[in-house]
Amino acid sequence: MSRTETPLRPIDLARSAGVSTQQIRNYLDAGVLPPAPRTPAGYRRLDTRHRRALVTYDALVPGYGQQTAREVMRAVHAGDVPLALSLVDAAHAAVHEQRLSLRAAGEALEAVAGQTPEALDVPRGALRIGEVAAYLGVRTSALRVWESAGLLVPKRERGTRYRTYRPADVRDARMIHMLRQDRYPLDRIRPVLEGLRRTGGSAALREVIAERREGLTRRTTAMLEGAGRLHAYLTGEQGAEER
Repeated sequence: MSRTETPLRPIDLARSAGVSTQQIRNYLDAGVLPPAPRTPAGYRRLDTRHRRALVTYDALVPGYGQQTAREVMRAVHAGDVPLALSLVDAAHAAVHEQRLSLRAAGEALEAVAGQTPEALDVPRGALRIGEVAAYLGVRTSALRVWESAGLLVPKRERGTRYRTYRPADVRDARMIHMLRQDRYPLDRIRPVLEGLRRTGGSAALREVIAERREGLTRRTTAMLEGAGRLHAYLTGEQGAEER
């Protein structure tokens, strides 16, 4: 801290950032902020570097998530910049893999959506729940959850009340399984199935894929913003102090 620089108290930084004083203390203890010397009375003494560190952390969170942002800042303040940059690289690589996975999933889903139920490689016309679960590689409990959500409506055998799945049900279950593997919420899967059943088209599916693609674009943009703030913090550029 320069002689002319006004020292900051944790409460001053907390107020400027709109967080609690305890949160600032937590950030200091976790290494998100650089170490702070103490006054003879034992109070922490902060400066503009702590403000810039907080701005950098806040900029990293939207794109990289809280855990990675914490690990990056902790590595920087431990003097291990290569580790910090490797964490950034890993996050970007993960997003790239998600893009590739999304493209492959979109193509696979389109292929399944374009199949008629009869074209599926199903052992016979009507399957029971255990057989469908084995065919898809899921638990029977997953099929029951999808049924409870209204996504699947299998018929029931007379007398036994066992569930029976027709080829169309198996196709729908396969679609649900593929979408769930990409973490689509159940309420976003419903319009895909409804459109497929109603028109035989996959417009709703394309919309869901497009939303996911846009989400990745937003995250990448946020990562670029965060990486720029991190670069400014590492190089000591004062512009990083702007919120």
